Amino acid sequence: MSTDELPTGTLHTLPDGRHEGTLTRTFPGHSGRAVWGMLTEQDKMAQWLAPGQIALTQGGAVKIDFADSGIVIESTVLELVPEQLLAYSWSSGSEPERPLRWALSDTADGARLVLTVTVPAGEDPAKACAGFEGHLDMLAAALEGVPIKFPFERFLQARAAYNQQLGH
Repeated sequence: MSTDELPTGTLHTLPDGRHEGTLTRTFPGHSGRAVWGMLTEQDKMAQWLAPGQIALTQGGAVKIDFADSGIVIESTVLELVPEQLLAYSWSSGSEPERPLRWALSDTADGARLVLTVTVPAGEDPAKACAGFEGHLDMLAAALEGVPIKFPFERFLQARAAYNQQLGH
């Protein structure tokens, strides 16, 4: 696969100036249940995202600790349908809301994941979406039992593609 063929989602500007990215992946040979475990179970989250915990109840606590960067996400579960939908804000404290919405379904080809990333006006949506492209690549590798480090080159390529979508 050439770098031009690497999957990149779509990014658009909302009427209120926020940006919304939609990133979609299919994980062949894996069930929605398996992907759900990667999204929500503490030991599995650390393989592709960062160490963290999610209390799987509406309003439950979300804590994800990116120790290398010093970023700690402390949020709450906004939406929850077990094994189908999980939403929480990718922010902490008084920071602006940065909702993430993970929607899962099973298909004939494997689990389909649609991640919606909403970025406040004035922030860099290309950077945010490119970061999640890298983490989704890490998720795919972890599902195959071969966790990888954050793919920085993939991040750079995806960021350029997202900036191009925005006309930058």
